[in-house]
Amino acid sequence: MDFGVVLQNDPPAWRVVELARRAEALGFRYGWTFDSHVLWQEPYVVYSQMLSATNRMIVGPMVTNPGTRDWTVTASLFATLNDMFGNRTICGIGRGDSAMRVIGYKPANLATLSASMAVIKGLAEGGEVTYNDTSQHFPWADRSELPILMAAYGPKALKLCGEQADGFILQLADPQIAAWTIGAVKEAAAAAGRDPDSLHICVAAPAYVGPDVAHQREQCRWFGGMVGNHVADLVERYGADTDLVPKALTDYIEGRKGYDYSGHGKAGHDHTDFVPDEIVDRFCILGTEDQHVERLEELRSLGVDQFAIYLMHDEKDETLTAYGQRIIPRLA
Repeated sequence: MDFGVVLQNDPPAWRVVELARRAEALGFRYGWTFDSHVLWQEPYVVYSQMLSATNRMIVGPMVTNPGTRDWTVTASLFATLNDMFGNRTICGIGRGDSAMRVIGYKPANLATLSASMAVIKGLAEGGEVTYNDTSQHFPWADRSELPILMAAYGPKALKLCGEQADGFILQLADPQIAAWTIGAVKEAAAAAGRDPDSLHICVAAPAYVGPDVAHQREQCRWFGGMVGNHVADLVERYGADTDLVPKALTDYIEGRKGYDYSGHGKAGHDHTDFVPDEIVDRFCILGTEDQHVERLEELRSLGVDQFAIYLMHDEKDETLTAYGQRIIPRLA
């Protein structure tokens, strides 16, 4: 199992770069950041510095979207970084939540997401694509490689992921939901004539190591609120009483009354009060090192290739150290 770290582009940007450098030294292979350009700083500027400060780390957004940048611009950004740093980028992409809603747009539909993935990957890997009824090609990108991992929760999105993407991002660490979503993605891949085992499966969730689980829950409760935005979309689309989406994923948002994006990804905001302790415990990985290893082993048995830590709490450095020095070696 590989490990990644997911950072917010909070100022100062050099702190993000330093955390990425330290994470690589501790054995983390992937460095991700949020991509929500109004709430935080512009990620692609930071990626250039993250890549410069590290030697092997693979860097990219968790996740970008088709709506806030022209697809050709996104492709050029990745291809340029690959040319400078030797194919060390990865693209996590989804329909768009905070980045789109904060500027007054709805998340993209799946048809748009599918088309954008084809254009971004095609151009970034030196291919020729049709875009806006024009033929486009980066003649300087013939050696560039860009894996695209798609974030998804619902049945239609999971199907698209299996049919088209290079991998799947599940933004929660609940083994029950992981089994259902990974199974759906791999089934769709097989039905499309693809090798299901070739997809890179990434689970991303907050991790906090230590004995004080009550404190850890309060530091990580924000995550249930963030996931709740996507779950609310599923409930709106499929209804609360459906066999298409597990109730283990949907039931907890019953008390959700809205969401304040000014507190997106931050501990201590009251708009996540509806998230019960049980959901925090299921969606995140909390507790002792042994408890972390036990959950990670379970996820690995389900086919997870990478666990990426959302590092957004009050013990960032301590968590990196615990994973790098003691937990990652046990999963090697």
